[in-house]
Amino acid sequence: METGPYYFVKNLPLHELITHEFINTFVKKGSCCALTYNTNIDEDNTAALLPNGKLILSLDKDTYEETGLQGHPSRYSGRKIMKFIVSIDLMDLSCNLDSKKYKRISWSFKEKKPLKFDFLLAWHHTGAEESTMMSYFSSYRIQEHQPKIAVSTMTDLQCPVLQSSELGGKPEVACGARELLDWLGAVFSDVELNNEPNNFISTYCCPQPSTVVAKAYLCTITGFILPEKICLLLEQLCRYFDEPKLAPWVTLSVQGFADSPVSWREKEHGFRKGGEHLYNFVIFNNQDYWLQMAVGANDDCPP
Repeated sequence: METGPYYFVKNLPLHELITHEFINTFVKKGSCCALTYNTNIDEDNTAALLPNGKLILSLDKDTYEETGLQGHPSRYSGRKIMKFIVSIDLMDLSCNLDSKKYKRISWSFKEKKPLKFDFLLAWHHTGAEESTMMSYFSSYRIQEHQPKIAVSTMTDLQCPVLQSSELGGKPEVACGARELLDWLGAVFSDVELNNEPNNFISTYCCPQPSTVVAKAYLCTITGFILPEKICLLLEQLCRYFDEPKLAPWVTLSVQGFADSPVSWREKEHGFRKGGEHLYNFVIFNNQDYWLQMAVGANDDCPP
């Protein structure tokens, strides 16, 4: 299934994302996302462009003061504030390009404190040519990528027994949502589930009650994937049960970038120990579903 493309642009000046031409070509027409690549959220300057047109910057103290932009201290700086968050609404800016606000931001990015990043970019617009972004940034070093797809088959896999009506689980009847999330993490990490005495790497075992399935399929898609593509995948998974199947449920897990400046909606994201922020859909064969959302310690609770 087509899940790309996305693009990698080397040393792209930040001011390119606030130009009138970029906003009109990509931000206003469809869904456009961007994220700085190979930057660490807890120590580097980072930026993200959201599909709603918000440009979110996480800046160190010196850079923040040099830009002269308005923002607020990071919630996860500790006692000594070393990081600041700046949010710029590109949709609002584009309404009045002669405003003092736009001129100040443009001057800041172009002259006062020019910032350059390696960016991941993706754009979805029905009917538009996919090569538009390649030609738009042709004066920079730009590469087109397709998400990597890996499919594996697992045999005789121990699976937790689930019932859609028992979200919290029920002793000797069904496992709960939290136990399922742990089990999925073990499966994704290729962990042994049998808790054998001579296994010194992992003592994890499948939660009970469980059942052994003859075959299970794991498909992993890795890349910069837009929400529209994820929705398409989810729709396809829901259709899986249009015809009777032996499988009782299927899952779709989405892992966010650990060093993104945002996680849920526009809430600030921090790394702490692992930078986790993810969600998981469980679709049952009766078309019921569970939605699980998880974050690390340096995050607001999901909505």
